[in-house]
This record gives sequence, C-alpha cells and structure tokens, in this order.
Amino acid sequence: MSKSILGLDKKDSANLVDNLNGLLANFQIYYQNLRGLHWNIKGKNFFELHVKFEEFYTDSQVKIDDIAERILTLQGKPLHTFTDYLEVSSVAVGKDISNDVEAVELVVNSLSELLKIERDILDLSDKADDEGTNSMMSDFIAEQEKTIWMLNSWLGK
Repeated sequence: MSKSILGLDKKDSANLVDNLNGLLANFQIYYQNLRGLHWNIKGKNFFELHVKFEEFYTDSQVKIDDIAERILTLQGKPLHTFTDYLEVSSVAVGKDISNDVEAVELVVNSLSELLKIERDILDLSDKADDEGTNSMMSDFIAEQEKTIWMLNSWLGK
C-alpha cells in the first residue's frame, strides 16, 4: 500500500479528492444560487431574506475555500471552472427566483443535496482514516442540518 505525505493510502486519498471536487462543484452552484437569490428577492420578506442569503453565501465562500484547500492538502487539484462545476454538480441551478417561498425551498433542497454528498465523503474519510476531511464533513453536516430545520420552520413545515 502506497502512502501519501499525510500517511494516508494514496488510492483512498485520490478517491476523496474526486468526491471533494464533486462537493466543491456543488457548493459553487449553491453559492451562485445564493447570490442570485440575494440580488433578486422581492416581497414582504425582502429585508429578512436579503440579509439571510448574504449570510449564507458568505459562509459558503469560506466553505468553498476550505474544500479547495483540503483537496490541495490531499495532493489533488481543485476544479476551478464553471464548465467543470456544471458537469459535476447535482444541485439545481436556480434562475430568476424572486419569490420568498420558492427561494427558501431552493436553499433547503440544495442543502439536502449537499448533505448527501457530505455524508458519502464522511463515510469514505472514516474508512480512509482521514480525520481532517472527516472533521470538516462533520462540522458542515451539523451546521447544515440545523439550517435546514430553521428554514423548514420558516416555511411552516
């Protein structure tokens, strides 16, 4: 078994890099959706949601950088073009959304998709004894589960 500079199996690390690149692509789509929602939201909930979407995209920007740096730490190369992101992502692209309920539902659906990917990566990183990736995914998951609960409460669900 060949080991990386981190002492991890190179094949496991390569598999994690592929999956982290998938997460990176999905986060980039999610981030861009949030920017569009922030810019285009209308209605009685404008002030509340305008600020909330900015909070979410600012947080996503940090996570995107963390994911890319983790890929580099694992000796991989992060995806960096929107062509790559669109080819790899499963998060729906939200276009021209200005309705509050539709906007919040897009965020909930996007976060649910990100959670699926993160849980897969959590399982892979656990099997690979990659505590760095494992810890990152655990933190992301806990935060996003709470956000989904809060947004669903806002939706009355």
